[in-house]
Amino acid sequence: MQWQKSSFSGVEGGNCVEVAHTEAHLLLRESDTPTDVLALPPLGLACLIRHIKAEQQR
Repeated sequence: MQWQKSSFSGVEGGNCVEVAHTEAHLLLRESDTPTDVLALPPLGLACLIRHIKAEQQR
């Protein structure tokens, strides 16, 4: 499985969010804790992102 680092992580490296995919799920993890993985179907991830953005606008 190939993990891709978020473009928001910057050039310094360090802690960053990484994403990978399987046939059914998108996988998220932080680079400093790579064994902790959040697996979501694509619609579930879209809902999570919308929720986070809405909370940030409050």
